[in-house]
Amino acid sequence: MAHVLKNDQVIVLAGKDKGKTGRVLRIVTDKNRVLVQGIGMIKKHVKPNPQANIKGGILEQEAPIHLSNVALVDGNGKATRVSIRVVDGKRERIAKTTGETIAYPKVK
Repeated sequence: MAHVLKNDQVIVLAGKDKGKTGRVLRIVTDKNRVLVQGIGMIKKHVKPNPQANIKGGILEQEAPIHLSNVALVDGNGKATRVSIRVVDGKRERIAKTTGETIAYPKVK
């Protein structure tokens, strides 16, 4: 299981977007990678396809970055590690920096 979940707010620890924050869009568990909104933007050349109503051209989209290069953001906006504690049969995520509980993100 990854230390971040979908819709979590994360900060980038390494790479060209170091220090930027964004929301997790998708987790690719088999490759240990994560897609973060607005982070790691690449240009993709797309052919037009009238049947699928695609115009074509050069699109900008997020590229997956490795899980080790992102950290969860705590209440103060700083990077934190996460520990898991079981209280009354329910799992809680605890921020290592502040000790406060981090709520699980709401998945739409």
